[in-house]
Amino acid sequence: MSVKTLSDLSMSGKLLGKRVFIRSDLNVPFDNVGNIAEDTRIRASVPGIRLALDGGAAVMVTSHLGRPKEGVLSESDSLAKVAQRLSEILGMQVELIKDWVNGVSVDPGQVVLLENCRVNVGEKDNDDSLSRKMASLCDVYVNDAFGTAHRAEATTSGITKYVAVACAGPLLEAELTALHRVFSSPKRPLVAIVGGSKVSSKLSVLKFLSDKVDYLIVGGGIANTFMLASGLPIGKSLVELDQIENALFIINNMKNRGAAVPIPLDVLCSKSFNADAEAILKQSTEILDDDMIMDVGPETSKIFGKILDLAGTIVWNGPVGVFEFDQFSHGTSFVADTIAKSKGFSVAGGGDTIAAIYKYGIEDKIDYISTGGGAFLEFLEGKTLPAVLALELRADN
Repeated sequence: MSVKTLSDLSMSGKLLGKRVFIRSDLNVPFDNVGNIAEDTRIRASVPGIRLALDGGAAVMVTSHLGRPKEGVLSESDSLAKVAQRLSEILGMQVELIKDWVNGVSVDPGQVVLLENCRVNVGEKDNDDSLSRKMASLCDVYVNDAFGTAHRAEATTSGITKYVAVACAGPLLEAELTALHRVFSSPKRPLVAIVGGSKVSSKLSVLKFLSDKVDYLIVGGGIANTFMLASGLPIGKSLVELDQIENALFIINNMKNRGAAVPIPLDVLCSKSFNADAEAILKQSTEILDDDMIMDVGPETSKIFGKILDLAGTIVWNGPVGVFEFDQFSHGTSFVADTIAKSKGFSVAGGGDTIAAIYKYGIEDKIDYISTGGGAFLEFLEGKTLPAVLALELRADN
């Protein structure tokens, strides 16, 4: 990985007395009464903050939250409750600083939280003047927010051009190490699982993976389109007729290089989409016009299982069925359990995938769970992530 890291700077004593600016991802969800509903991202930011503190630095942390209008700070977009929770986790007072762009006062051994960075005019447009002002606040810039790595903004990209030192925090470092391991030097067979409702939303991912992986397991509505492209009936299941040609291209592309897209042999159907719908097991050739495919069947799960048992590397993005309904959760549950038991190196990411991982209690058995939704998908598309490129350009100075 060709970027400087906060870990190296801390171990070499280069943070002592320095002003360190950390771009974290603290964009946590809130419940209906305005309290933090889930604090995983806050807790994930702590190792980077502690590294800087242990190195003797004065620490500034900022993040976006929600979708604020630039120049306008509403109560719902404020990081006030994040500062409170961060104080509790760190066991020290973390002051929230508003209007911080023109100057921040913080001493070594202290941490301050800089109010929602996307409130600053020019943040989303990666404004050069704003980037210069932010850079003047610090001696060392740290990006520890993989979830925003696909965006070129002032706090993720522009600032790197003007700081003395720009580096990756431990969370971003771990993300890059894990994800590069998947495609740079994977142990084979390399297996990808891509689920979701629409081929169109993940077409770039599917096409990129079809050139890289040995097996591409598709699930959800995506699988329906692939089934139809393979000549199978799908009844009234969710499908994208305009993506059949792309599905055929992916199937043939993989076949031509000795790889495969396993098409479901059996499925669980229902007559309606609701939590009480009856699950009806059918062979994939026997689906009626009024059937809706909701999950893969046990025979298909066994095929997936054999593939995953052989895998040297697994990348997982998306469930294979409507796992929110218990009667249609068996396929995703089986996949999750098989990955958890696999000897292969596993990486998983995406909101629904993470929800499934925690539902089935396998979070400690996945080798790496990515924190970045959009960034994870763009990486799987083979795209260069702007925030990572910005760090790479500063790796030698």
